[in-house]
Amino acid sequence: MNVSEPLTLGVMGGGQLGRMFVHAAQSMGYFTAVLDPDANSPAGLVSHYHIQTAYTDPEGLKQLAACSVAITIEFENVPAPALRELAKHRPVSPGAEAVAIAQDRMAEKAHFAKCGVACAPYASIESADQLEAASLQNLLPGILKTARMGYDGKGQVRVKDAHALRQAWQDLKQVPCVLEKMLPLALECSVIVARGQDGQMVNFPVQRNLHREGILAVTEVYEGHLPAALQRQAIASARAIADGVNYVGVLCVEFFVLQDGSMVVNEMAPRPHNSGHYTLDACDQSQFDLQVRTLAGLPLTQPRQHSAAIMLNLLGDVWFDDQSKMRTPDWAAVLALPGTHLHLYGKTQARKARKMGHLNVTGASISEVRQVALKAAAILGIEAF
Repeated sequence: MNVSEPLTLGVMGGGQLGRMFVHAAQSMGYFTAVLDPDANSPAGLVSHYHIQTAYTDPEGLKQLAACSVAITIEFENVPAPALRELAKHRPVSPGAEAVAIAQDRMAEKAHFAKCGVACAPYASIESADQLEAASLQNLLPGILKTARMGYDGKGQVRVKDAHALRQAWQDLKQVPCVLEKMLPLALECSVIVARGQDGQMVNFPVQRNLHREGILAVTEVYEGHLPAALQRQAIASARAIADGVNYVGVLCVEFFVLQDGSMVVNEMAPRPHNSGHYTLDACDQSQFDLQVRTLAGLPLTQPRQHSAAIMLNLLGDVWFDDQSKMRTPDWAAVLALPGTHLHLYGKTQARKARKMGHLNVTGASISEVRQVALKAAAILGIEAF
């Protein structure tokens, strides 16, 4: 008996998130098509089809729509107009409107407010007059963030007074910005939800995150890692944010927990997230499995975490020694440790602060996992946590 050719799922973007989506889709029997301009993109190298064009190229979009039954994204800065064009021909999730909200901090904060989820006090700055007004609104010290195209700590400047604020806005080329008041943080966390075309929603446990220089360094997920009431609030808020825009797909919402125990939302990412990579080895479904399910219109079942987990982000720094000379990390020593799972993204050039892979450590107890994770960090030259 002949088997018909599998359906093809398309993805805009060829980075590591796209690569892991492609692996998940292929494991479920789908073909995949990646649109990305880089000939050596991590996702393009492992996909059935790689359409090597710009994200707004009409011919590339036509090809992607022609070969795919449904299309998703792997990073939030895919141009929203390109998604609107694709949506004329194929189901696209998340939709262009949800992505557009995540691309603009002003629209994002307005969406949070509409959903009844509190964020840090802020002011929008698009003119010199708004800049001066913001300096008088009790928002200093604060963080000035570009309204668009900021990620992993890029496009952000800490400012302590009005003079520093003016200089920072000049340094950022006077583009539209948001000034957020700096709050006394206790910790950071995130929630990943998956919402289907029928509105059904499931979520992973709340993830506790440690950032260094604006880039995620460590994620920890185990029973009792955060107060139960806080976890319930974070999950409810993330679900409200997804429902508020009729979201379809995988969505990550990041939160700040303040020293007084209260919580404010930071931002949302309309895609799988770095803090959810532990799900590849610690849960019965990964965030990428759920991305495939939401895109293909398959049923969603509540994922279950079966192991305590710590995820270490592997930046390009790991490939350099103390004298900044290139080296090959001692993967053999790391993989000799129990419960270690190495995921490298297929990037051929290591650069400092570039995400090259991640290491998941799983085990029966958090004490066991933490001990192994700290040993692995020491081997790789990653700061202890």
